[in-house]
Amino acid sequence: MKYYIIAGEASGDLHGSNLMKAIYKKDKKADIRFWGGDLMQSVGGTLVSHYKERAFMGFFEVIKNLNKVLVFIKFCKKDIKKFKPDVVVFIDNSGFNLRIAKWAKEEGFRTNYYISPQVWASRASRVKKIKRDVDNMFVILPFEKEFYKKFDYQVEFVGHPLIDAIADRKQIDEFTFREEHQLGEKPIIALLPGSRKQEITKMLSVMLSLTNDFSDYIFVIAGAPSQDFSFYQRIIGNKEVKFINNKTYDLLSVSTAALVASGTATLETALFKVPQVVCYKGGFISYQIAKRIITLKFISLVNLIMDKEVVTELIQNDFTTSNLKKELTKILDTTYREKMFLHYFDLEKKLGGKGASEKTAQLIIDGLKS
Repeated sequence: MKYYIIAGEASGDLHGSNLMKAIYKKDKKADIRFWGGDLMQSVGGTLVSHYKERAFMGFFEVIKNLNKVLVFIKFCKKDIKKFKPDVVVFIDNSGFNLRIAKWAKEEGFRTNYYISPQVWASRASRVKKIKRDVDNMFVILPFEKEFYKKFDYQVEFVGHPLIDAIADRKQIDEFTFREEHQLGEKPIIALLPGSRKQEITKMLSVMLSLTNDFSDYIFVIAGAPSQDFSFYQRIIGNKEVKFINNKTYDLLSVSTAALVASGTATLETALFKVPQVVCYKGGFISYQIAKRIITLKFISLVNLIMDKEVVTELIQNDFTTSNLKKELTKILDTTYREKMFLHYFDLEKKLGGKGASEKTAQLIIDGLKS
């Protein structure tokens, strides 16, 4: 069978790579063409476009780059038509993928969506279009199935692929890791400022403003694979901080606490049982628009899944050095940490067990046979 997979951003690349592994295992003759990143490329298939080329964040930023986006959409449609896949599989990345899904459905291609657009967060009216354009939706958050049910749309809850990704990783030896990256013996505070330039620029400087106040700890930046060290260096300046590129899971596995940009990384940090403070600062215009259309109580996946505040969220004007210092002090306190650990264990139970990628691959293949 021929599969055309479209993923955007580092998290889509990770989940796309695990899905591809599962497809290849179940369909030995699979021919996969994809939009993704290095992880998907390492599995096999043919890379069409790397997510680094189209990493635009926020409403205003997308509008500024609209011409580029439209060129990508036009090229994607042309490439799908030429490849003639049995199924087009969309992974997250709704701004781009929903446009392609509409066109693909009209052109008679089978459409599957893995990792639902966050329609439960804003513009729920999009569900009508999703029902029309997506043949099968595979969701990864427990509350999404109930959400879609309200719109008479049956979806499959497959569990969360992060559980697979974390369970399948090779464990590291902490002593060797510290030695390799010259981290010394101090407990580690991991800094995860996101993967896109706009968010890193806005968040990392505030995170780094705490280094002098917590001199008993070593601060380590988790570098995103999509950005060069030279970009981080301009923000770091002469701050006392370490930098490790593209080894976020290894870093989290040996960290005491973390300051984390809102997004998938908040859930990854929780699954590694690392107490965290969630941070978000967007462009002024993007934030003003988002504030008016997003209807959620929380922005972090941890709190959304638990439906209560488990981790503190410092958003926009609340994301200041003084607030961050206060919250970091809290998550280094033993009693506070123990409470958070208990919440983290409950969170993991809600997410279901291992096997999201395998289950999704099987459902995609079964759908092609029906």
